[in-house]
Amino acid sequence: MSDAKKSSLLVVDDTPDNISVLRGILGADYAIKIANCGELALEIVAEQPPDLILLDVMMPGMSGHEVCRQLKENAATRHIPIIFVTALGDAEDETLGFELGAADYITKPIKASIVRARVQAHLALTDQRRYLEQLVAERTSELERSNQQLENSNRQLEQTHIVMLQQLGRAADYRDNDTGKHVVRVGNFSKLLGLASGLPEPQAELLMYASMMHDIGKIGVPDHILLKPGKLTEEEFEVMKRHPIIGAEIIGEHDAEVMQMAKQIALGHHEKWNGKGYPRGLSGESIPLVGRIVAIADVFDALTCIRPYKRAWSIESALELIEKEAGQHFDPELSKLFLGMETEVRRIATKYSDAANTANENNVKPS
Repeated sequence: MSDAKKSSLLVVDDTPDNISVLRGILGADYAIKIANCGELALEIVAEQPPDLILLDVMMPGMSGHEVCRQLKENAATRHIPIIFVTALGDAEDETLGFELGAADYITKPIKASIVRARVQAHLALTDQRRYLEQLVAERTSELERSNQQLENSNRQLEQTHIVMLQQLGRAADYRDNDTGKHVVRVGNFSKLLGLASGLPEPQAELLMYASMMHDIGKIGVPDHILLKPGKLTEEEFEVMKRHPIIGAEIIGEHDAEVMQMAKQIALGHHEKWNGKGYPRGLSGESIPLVGRIVAIADVFDALTCIRPYKRAWSIESALELIEKEAGQHFDPELSKLFLGMETEVRRIATKYSDAANTANENNVKPS
């Protein structure tokens, strides 16, 4: 493939050896541009914006953080995904990078497989966003010509939002789940419980798709915390507790009902009925219904699946936990409804199981 047809990457690093390593990993698949300082990087981006930037943090003169800040403040360049590639690996540095608008954070020494996967994933997300923007522009033009077209286009735009929710939700889930099926199961559990709670079919359908974005904010959680096999420290847990807020910021403000619901869920699915959850410490019915529904679906599925920090629980043990925490962690009425649908819950768990990771529910007990 000629360079003209390849996605373009800008590698910014003041160390020639680091540039050579990244060129060796990515040069066969992408058109590589090089900058050895922040000032030159800004000039290159202004002249011909790349599709993605791999940016060192510690450089003489202008730091990578300052380069990122300037690019994100410029409407012409804020859409370019930036991946920090740096030896700085503590939580504060990574959190600062994400707050400045970085899409991802890779620590040195780098692994070729991780670099390729992260670059490919963020370029794919950029393509999806570009497609959505193009589709919205086309639909807007059509809306001006006909009221009927307005109604039809709104439906198509809603469907596009749904597709975006599915894809972005699964992209986030891949960071700590090998298959990405967690969001699919949570969506189906949520729809099931939503119908049982009295939601009309269309609302329950929207809930299924909106719930798939519940953990999109985990994109902003550093890998060494998200994938830690042991218990998090207090400091690490404070970083983890920011992911609902990060998720709400990623989803943003939209007129589309499914997007509004997704934001409610992102903010509400870690709140607890007794007020001891996060990020806002809401309690009881002050927690939006959709947040209370997804809280049950999310915890149940997380318990019954293998994660880096735990074995899988059996379905029976997970249901016992839901019953025990009714009125404490979970809405007691919704908990009762969920426990009464064990057959349907098992059907969903089996239909969308992670084939390689599913535990034998008759033999595996909570660890």
